[in-house]
Amino acid sequence: PDLTAYENVEMPLLYHKISQAERHKRVMKTLGQVGLEDRMHHKPSQLSGGQQQRVAIARAIAYNPEVVLFDEPTSALDPRLTGEVLDVMRKLADEGTTMVVVTHEMDFARKVANWVVYMEDGVIVEEGPSKEFFSQPKSEKTMAFLHMTSSDYVI
Repeated sequence: PDLTAYENVEMPLLYHKISQAERHKRVMKTLGQVGLEDRMHHKPSQLSGGQQQRVAIARAIAYNPEVVLFDEPTSALDPRLTGEVLDVMRKLADEGTTMVVVTHEMDFARKVANWVVYMEDGVIVEEGPSKEFFSQPKSEKTMAFLHMTSSDYVI
């Protein structure tokens, strides 16, 4: 909480043998990727929840990892801030970043995922290519879940 967005993104890079100039270049690039270069001097308390999540994403991708893991990255965000974070993740997917995402955002998964694993009570119920998973689910549990989470579902 005491570090600026810039310092938060730079932190993991300090542990690698990277010159200060290269660190600065990577931090600025990743803050740009998540749309926060103009907020680089702000501390977390000065950022919205969505902006804080985007700083965390920038920190995770600054060292160009092979895979980025996301565990419910939008769970504590309102719909507008959720959209901001999902837009960044969608851009990463479009750029070829491999991501493993735990999410309840089925519309996002439908649009972005290549492969889906549906779990219930810690057990894999169904898995497969995204298009098949959403258009031709094989399991009754998967069908029920998809029906319940569809955007036309009315409470």
